[in-house]
Amino acid sequence: MPDLRVEQTLFSALLGARDKFGGGTLAIEDPERAPLSYDRLILGALVLGKAFARETERGETVGLLLPSVNAAAVSLFGLSAYGRVASPLNFTAGLKNLRSAVNSAEISTVITSHKFIDVAKLDEVVSGLSEGGKVRFLYLEDVRKSLTSLDKIMGVLKAQLARFYHDRHALGADEAAVVLYTSGSEGEPKGVVLTNANLIANVDQVRQHLGVELAAGQILLNPLPIFHSYGLLGGLLLGLYTGTRIVLFPSPIQYRQVAKLVRETKATILLGTDTFLQGWWRAGDAGDFDTVKFVVAGAERVKEETRRLWSAAGTVLLEGYGVTECAPVVSLNTLEDNRPGTVGRMVPEQEYRLDPVEGIAEGGRLFIRGPNVMAGYIYATEPGVLVPPEGGWHDTGDIVSVDQDGYITIKGRAKRFAKIGGEMVSLGAVESLAASLWPDATHLAVTLPDPKKGEQIILVSEMASADRMALLAHAQQKGYPELWVPRAILVTQSIPILGSGKIDAVATQELARSMRSMLS
Repeated sequence: MPDLRVEQTLFSALLGARDKFGGGTLAIEDPERAPLSYDRLILGALVLGKAFARETERGETVGLLLPSVNAAAVSLFGLSAYGRVASPLNFTAGLKNLRSAVNSAEISTVITSHKFIDVAKLDEVVSGLSEGGKVRFLYLEDVRKSLTSLDKIMGVLKAQLARFYHDRHALGADEAAVVLYTSGSEGEPKGVVLTNANLIANVDQVRQHLGVELAAGQILLNPLPIFHSYGLLGGLLLGLYTGTRIVLFPSPIQYRQVAKLVRETKATILLGTDTFLQGWWRAGDAGDFDTVKFVVAGAERVKEETRRLWSAAGTVLLEGYGVTECAPVVSLNTLEDNRPGTVGRMVPEQEYRLDPVEGIAEGGRLFIRGPNVMAGYIYATEPGVLVPPEGGWHDTGDIVSVDQDGYITIKGRAKRFAKIGGEMVSLGAVESLAASLWPDATHLAVTLPDPKKGEQIILVSEMASADRMALLAHAQQKGYPELWVPRAILVTQSIPILGSGKIDAVATQELARSMRSMLS
């Protein structure tokens, strides 16, 4: 299998894919159902990219405030074609976090569309970011109207000589390609600078790891946002570079529409998080997912109930593990080597180490080094200053164990352990205990201060009938330690969810604190 890394940038790798799979081959489509071939995608990127280049500088970081639709992909590659750095912004994050993002990456120009701003009701975000003239917005509708016949003719000519024009403007392989942001599930988002080499290396690592599982003839449905590394690499770049036809959908929370689109497009591969995979399945009708050969689950722990739902229909669920800072794929189960309950084995060309953690007998804190590890962080407190990982090692902050066959089991976030009575208790284990009793509901364990023991574990649950004594009896029956049983259970109608599909731990912690104080 040839190494993609002879290609230097996101755009030149796209040119390589066109050469390999054919310019007329359909590459990508969205709910508008106007598929783009590789030729049309490249042409659009060159035309739009030239328009963006008139308004920005080479090497400048440009914000993308767009959903997962064709226009977002065209804009991303248009920026790459002319040596700009794309920064997909999380439009679900709220004005405060978006201000932090544009400040940390020193973004002064954001590409969006009037239609999207209207539909998503983001007028306050636009006015808030525009305040004081710090950020200006380029609207795709206005850009398209400004294009002249000469622009379009030149675009066609450039498409024939795309590699030449790209080489005149391209950034280097080791220069930034995108700036993404950590989810903010545990605090203020950090900017993550990923180079062209990082992203292309990770695509190649996944290709080597999967073998022939992603290939021409497959149809991948990606309802995940491209502001999340999982949606960007797994749901866009990987498919385009392997000849897998991609269907984008802009909103993973429109469960019924996702199920309907799977049926209409005859998708064979589906990407999602545990939360979304449960939602899509339950909203679908019989037969909606008949064409799906396998689903890839990441970003959060997969519940046994989710696995049961999909396997009952003969669909294989492959759980993987990634972090934004690793571009993002670290490990993944495969069709040939699928060990449920683990996140698979590491993709090639990565080193890892497990640092010991006090109170944790099995496993340790995972550090990763490899060609996919980010160039570094940028912080809102030091805008534009790149802070590279020390010695090239990224501290994932996750506690994991690795068995003798190389399969990784996630024990939990280092921050998601509570010290109770001198022992370390995984909040993930508490959630798994609750899920084994109430599999149809979502649960999140949090910690709150305890005047005697320092901290206490509280379970926030969507299970209306959740009861601590029932959970205690279940734990005793299963032989689980009593320490795993939370001090209290707080029932809520809906646990907050981030746009990436992860549970919003910060908001849930605040919810628990508020509910607990009301009951005191």
